[in-house]
This record gives sequence, C-alpha cells and structure tokens, in this order.
Amino acid sequence: MTDQAVAAAGSRQFFGRQRELKALRADIERTGLDTLTGRKAPRARVLLIAGKPGSGRTSLAEELTASLADRYPGGVFRARLTEPGGDPVPTARAAQELLAALGVAEPPGAGEEELTELVRGALAGRRALLLLDDAVDAEQADPLIPDDPDCLVVAVSRGPLTGIPDVRPCTVGGLDPKSAIELLTTFTGTVKVTVDPQAAETLVEECGGLPAAVVLAGGWLAGRPKASVADLAKRLRARAGDPLTRAFLLAHEALPQPAARILRFLSLAPLGRADAHTASALAGCSVSAAATTLADFVRLGLVREAG
Repeated sequence: MTDQAVAAAGSRQFFGRQRELKALRADIERTGLDTLTGRKAPRARVLLIAGKPGSGRTSLAEELTASLADRYPGGVFRARLTEPGGDPVPTARAAQELLAALGVAEPPGAGEEELTELVRGALAGRRALLLLDDAVDAEQADPLIPDDPDCLVVAVSRGPLTGIPDVRPCTVGGLDPKSAIELLTTFTGTVKVTVDPQAAETLVEECGGLPAAVVLAGGWLAGRPKASVADLAKRLRARAGDPLTRAFLLAHEALPQPAARILRFLSLAPLGRADAHTASALAGCSVSAAATTLADFVRLGLVREAG
C-alpha cells in the first residue's frame, strides 16, 4: 500500500543508494553494444532498476530522474505499467496517457500499434526522459521505447526485462543499516533511536532493510509516543510473513474502522493516486474526514505523498 500516492505537495527526502545512483549515471555514458560495432545506437538507452515491491525501486528511479531532468530539455514523462491492485496496464492505455502528456491528439479508433508508434514519434528528436514504472515484462514496455538514442528510458520492474537489448540493470534490495536507521529517525525523532541503538538495528533488520517496511514501522512508532523501538521489533518478530506484510498488517490493525475502510478503498483510486475528494467518493465519507485521514496515512507511512 505504500506505493499508493496521496496528491499533495511535500518535501522529498531520499536515503542511501549513492552507489546505485553513481552506477546508473555512469551507465548512461557507457558505450553500448551497437556503438561497439561502429554503428550509432538506433534507440534510447534503457536503464533498469529491478527489485521487489517495497525496496524503494520507484523512489530510486524518481531520484535519478530528478537529478537528470536538466539534461533532457525535451521533458520528463511517466507511465505506470501496473495497476495498484497488481494487474498489468495495457500498453495501449499507457500509450494513450503518454500521448495526452505529450499533447498529441489520439486518432479515433487507433489500436495499440498505432498508438505506440505515435508515442515513439512524439518523443523522437525531443531529447526526453521516459520513466516506465513497474513494468511487467519486455513485451509491455518495448513498444514505448523511443527510436532516438538521445532519449533515455528508466524502467522499474521486479526482474529482468529479457528481450529488450542492451538493458543496463541495477538490482536493489534492502537499505544499508545506517541509511535505514536514518529513515526510521525521520518518523521517531532521534531520542528513541539513540537511547537504544541496538534495538533500532534489530528493528530495521526485522524490516529486511526495505524502505517501505521501515517507513511503516516508523509511522507506527510515531503514532505511539510511549512505545519503544524494542517493543516494535518484538512485535514484528512474533508475526509470520515477509517483512513488508508484517509491518503493513501491524499498522493496518491499529487503525480505527473508518480509517481502515478508507485505506482499503484507496486501491481503487485511478492511477494509484488519490486526493481527499477521490477518497471521499470511494469510501463514502465527508471530504474533510478523508483529508484528515489521508494526512494521517502519510504521517504513518501507509501511503506516499505525491510531490
């Protein structure tokens, strides 16, 4: 659920992953297989950030994209290729959304092949950056890749996009303990961590270092000023399942029933984004109640804030 985004402006913080960022930036300049043969690359370079949900793969892609935006004056464009519920987004629909962002009119009755060709044509010559978030496989992403070596594609996926040539992969897992604890501290403050640093290390270990799990743990502690880091680590250890599931269920069970209802309905929000009016319509509550609950969800780490 932490992949869900609440439409509100906020400051963006990023922890760790400096080695990965450095490697990804270096891969942009590295000679490709085509240029090794003396031919100019016919398509955009594709950088792949692979990892499990909750690993911070999209945050890493967004951080990389933000740092490169000034190098791509043709603009930065995004397409999410997996629904919040886990179903693949049809390539034709992703193409329609990109065409709208590019300001290109969609021909009536156009099929997938024509739509994706229009996307590639609109991106050609623009020196643009395209972020393909949560791609399911190469067949879904490949038709959207620009036929222009001056463009760059940053793709996010669970695993390799076999079938797309010369992809530069970067696999991410958990954060290093120092960065994970820094992330935890943004929710708990420094006192809870400094009084029991060993417990903080144990907690982020129970979270597998996964940023989403650490955020959920931090939100749980932020909502319980009297709870200790050691207590939460013990609670997580007593549960079965993977780190992200354990952290999410613990946070969800602590919600009052109306808030839990809103959280469940957020998975139906279009494009995985919700504002107070959308949440109100989905959950059947007042806009003011939805706004307050969404703000609490961001504070507790249950959803991301969209900047």
